[in-house]
Amino acid sequence: MSTALETLRREFGGDIIEPGAPEYASAAHAMLASGSPAYVLRPSGVVDVQAGVRFAVETGRSLSVRGGGHAFPGFGTNDDGIVIDLRRLASVEVIDKDRHLVRISGGATWGQVASALAPHGLAISSGDTKSVGVGGLTLSGGIGWKVRKHGLALDNLVAAELVTADGRIVRASAQENPELLWALRGGGGNFGIVTAFEFTAHPTTDVFYGKITFPASELPGVLQGWADHMRDAPEELTSIANFANPFAGGPEAPVEIQLAFDSDDPRLAAQAIDPIRALGTVIADDVALRPYADTLVDGAIPPPGIQLVTRSAFVDRESVPQALRILAETGASQGAPFIAVRSLGRAVSRVPEQATAYAHRQAELMVVTTTAGPPPVIEAARPTLEAMWARLAPHVNGAYANFLSTATEDDVAAIYPARTYQRLAAIKRQYDPGNLFARNHNVRPQ
Repeated sequence: MSTALETLRREFGGDIIEPGAPEYASAAHAMLASGSPAYVLRPSGVVDVQAGVRFAVETGRSLSVRGGGHAFPGFGTNDDGIVIDLRRLASVEVIDKDRHLVRISGGATWGQVASALAPHGLAISSGDTKSVGVGGLTLSGGIGWKVRKHGLALDNLVAAELVTADGRIVRASAQENPELLWALRGGGGNFGIVTAFEFTAHPTTDVFYGKITFPASELPGVLQGWADHMRDAPEELTSIANFANPFAGGPEAPVEIQLAFDSDDPRLAAQAIDPIRALGTVIADDVALRPYADTLVDGAIPPPGIQLVTRSAFVDRESVPQALRILAETGASQGAPFIAVRSLGRAVSRVPEQATAYAHRQAELMVVTTTAGPPPVIEAARPTLEAMWARLAPHVNGAYANFLSTATEDDVAAIYPARTYQRLAAIKRQYDPGNLFARNHNVRPQ
């Protein structure tokens, strides 16, 4: 250990943060998890990332990689291991104006990306939270306000550079290591530390964004009518139905239809949005034209002692009525979790199922439940939550890695269908045979 640490101190140009250092307390924690790592390394460049990987291999300690640090299972920290925190690698550069090609360093957040691209009139389909890291979101999916028109974040990824478990810098693109690029587009952080992403951006205008609110008593009709409308709505319209918010009344909480219409044309926006307004009694409506960057919100950091339990699954078209009926009944009952239903389809479903390691292309909706509170509250809510998911089981499938608070074998099997997993495992064996990068929804080397 002493020799490896001496080598690290000699080679590493960034920050080496150890217990007892003034900044250790904040450096040890990810956004949604606490930890007590032995070392937090903040690289100042790719050479530092290579040195950090070598140090982890030589010492045999567990390794966490942190971008934005938002992973619900707490992947961005650990106990007595090593954390490589990429926050200092956060550049955003338009490298080809004609092709709208953008190079983004591995530690950037989507808020930084949106702000940097706005002066160029460009955007990348991403998530909906400013502080979420580009890396974690992209490597497992990327569902946000442009998803139905421009696809997942990973659908716009054309190349990446990463440091692999043996310390090499490897480039993945359609021309170089294409099988690795396939794996990075949905396979999570299993294959190395991505230090740079290259995306194809698209020209963007201001967008119509906001929420339309209905009384809780109208939930069943609004929810089914919303899903029926979104099935055939223009691809510019992306939407989320939120209800049963325990902080706004639980079963009495209003039904909120959040939406973004990816155009600044008021006539087209009205044609797409007015049918939602007609679904029930509108009690609030703040939809307005806004810069795209303003649709991204600040990520909420739970106070100490508060846990988040998040679970997700997909709904195919034929199961939509049954799934929504169960969700509406659960949302109207005491003790229900916060429920969000996200619209998918269009650009997502146009990509062939096996084209990327993200495989759930034909889903029409995604269901996400969240329970928040101290441990006794979480335990008290568990029976209702488990009963709801048991009723949903025949009508949902899969899971979205970015909305899971656990990383069990069942979770991994839900994220990756068997055929996808087998292909990922073969690639894992090539680039990480020792499973150094295991702090994730882990694919074991074949």
